[in-house]
Amino acid sequence: MTALLKGAATAAAPRLVRHFNAGNLWSLPETSAAPSDLPGQLKALEDLGVEAIQHLFPAQLPACNLAIVGMGRVSASGDAEQLARDHKAAGYIATTLHVGTGFESDAEIDTLISEILEASSRHDYALFVETHRATITQDMKRTLDMVERHPDVRFNADLSHWYTGQEIPYGDITAKFDALTPVFERVRYMHGRIGTQCCAQVALTGADDSRIFVGHFREMWKRCAAGFLNTAQTGEILPFAPELLPYSIKIGSTEHFMYFARHLGTDPDAPEESDRWLQAQHLWHIAESAAKAAGLSCGNDCAR
Repeated sequence: MTALLKGAATAAAPRLVRHFNAGNLWSLPETSAAPSDLPGQLKALEDLGVEAIQHLFPAQLPACNLAIVGMGRVSASGDAEQLARDHKAAGYIATTLHVGTGFESDAEIDTLISEILEASSRHDYALFVETHRATITQDMKRTLDMVERHPDVRFNADLSHWYTGQEIPYGDITAKFDALTPVFERVRYMHGRIGTQCCAQVALTGADDSRIFVGHFREMWKRCAAGFLNTAQTGEILPFAPELLPYSIKIGSTEHFMYFARHLGTDPDAPEESDRWLQAQHLWHIAESAAKAAGLSCGNDCAR
């Protein structure tokens, strides 16, 4: 599958870079440390060393200096071809994918993954299959079996879905991490979110949060960085994009509930438990520390 390259012509070493998922900006409260307007937020992200923003509808973004990463869904035969063609024509640098529903047979999974790989190669465009609940990757064992049949597949690792959805800490967690090595080696994009075995998104006390579940994510992200470093091409980058979603978002007159960010107390009108703008920065620092522990360099602006 096509890689995300930056600096290959100058023999640049593989590195971790900062990206940002726009969902992190949805429904931020007035008390957030983020700038109050979207142009100001995008400029602040540039100042924080962010190289790209990921958005479900990039046309809604104002002009900015950030590269664009797309998001998409592959549900049926033909979807991957159209999505790769359209997103490359729009100037995006890559797209992460939710694939299927999780009810597919192995043969149906093989068809969807084969078409994703073919579309990525044909259009010279990076497509990364996301580890996500309610998709073909919701089950870790089936995902490993799929990798064995399609070793060229590359992933967007949103490991909170597995940590919570498959309760990774229940049992021999190190054995599970070892078994997931074929996935970790194929991670080429990362969504930043940390959860517990009961809640997929929780607030951190800071970048030095020492709770055991945070340590588990440090270890998984370190293994992703090590796997990437062992298999990456010259000039290839591994983006890390915090994706902390709100409790709800209002579109027009309709409020859409996502239930990711928890509220303080049981009142649905109570504030979120944290400022997701600041939480995203904690996630970058944790991921960068994990990458460096694995021997992977970070982008020049990552240490700001």
